[in-house]
Amino acid sequence: MDNFIYSINATLPIFLMMILGKFLYRIHLIDEHFTKIADKYVFMIALPALVFQDLTENDIRAGFDGGYVLFCFFVTLAIILVIWGLTEIFMKEDSEKGAFIQASYRSSAAILGLAFIDNMYNGAGMAPLMIIGAVPLFNIFAVIILTLKGDNGGQKPDLKSTFVSVIKNPILLSILISLPFAFFNLHFPAFLNKAISSVGNTATPLALISIGASFEGRKAIKKIKPTLAASFIKLILLSALFLPLAIYFGYRNQELMAILIMLGSPATVSCYIMAKNTGNDSTLTSSIIVLTTLLSSVTLTVWIFILRTAGVL
Repeated sequence: MDNFIYSINATLPIFLMMILGKFLYRIHLIDEHFTKIADKYVFMIALPALVFQDLTENDIRAGFDGGYVLFCFFVTLAIILVIWGLTEIFMKEDSEKGAFIQASYRSSAAILGLAFIDNMYNGAGMAPLMIIGAVPLFNIFAVIILTLKGDNGGQKPDLKSTFVSVIKNPILLSILISLPFAFFNLHFPAFLNKAISSVGNTATPLALISIGASFEGRKAIKKIKPTLAASFIKLILLSALFLPLAIYFGYRNQELMAILIMLGSPATVSCYIMAKNTGNDSTLTSSIIVLTTLLSSVTLTVWIFILRTAGVL
C-alpha cells in the first residue's frame, strides 16, 4: 500500500500539471505560440540542465560498476533495435512510426527514476549508473529515429545531416559535458550550481503544461490502438522480458529498482518535446505519455510487489 500511495503521489502531480496547461489554454492565458516557445526552451535549455544536475549531484566514481553500466547499455540497445525493427514490419502508418518507437522504449529515467529510488532507499543508489548506461542511447536513437521518420519538408535526410543532428542534440551534449564532473566529483561554485538547478527544475512543469495545452482528446482517441500497444510495451512487456535476466545476473535492491525504472516507468515528457521539434506525431506521443503516466502508478506498484515477494527487492 505504501508503494501504491507513493506511486500515486509521484504521478498525480504530472496529471495536475497537464490539466493546468489545458485550463490556461482554454482561458486564453497561454496560446499555441507560448507552447512552441516553451517547447524550444525545454528542449534547448531546461532538459539539458536537468540531466546535468541529475548526473553531477552524485559521486558516480565512488560506486562505479562497469558491468552494471554495460548491462543497462546492451539491454537498452537490444530493446530499441527490436522495437524499431518490429515497428517497421508491422506498423502501417509511416507518419506514426517515429513517435511510436521513441515512446515505446524511452523512460522517465532521469526525471522520475531518481526520485522514486531516493524515496525507497534514502539515496539515488545505482540510478546515476543506470542513467549513464541507458539515457545516452535513449537520446542518440531518439534523434536518429525522429530525424529519419520526421517531416523534413519532403526531403529524405542523408547520413551526414543525421549525424550532425545527433552530435548537436542538447541533451546528449549535456550528458557528455556532465560525465567528467560526475566521475571526478567536480563542482561549480555553489551559486552556479543553484542557478543550473533552478533552470533544470523548470523542465518538467513547462513540458507538462505544454502537453496539456496541446492535447486534443478527439485526435488522441483516433490513435488509441498504437497508444495502447506502446503503453503495453512500455509498462509491462519490457519488464516481463528483462527483469528475470537482471535477476539471473545477480542484481538486487537498488540495482534492480533502477533497472525496473529503466524498463517500466512511463514515457518521459521529453518524448513529446523532441517529437514536436522534429516534425513527428506529437499527438500520438502525448497520448502515450498521458496513458503510461496514468497506468504506471498501478503497474510499478505491481512490479515492486512481485519483486519484493520474490525477495529480490
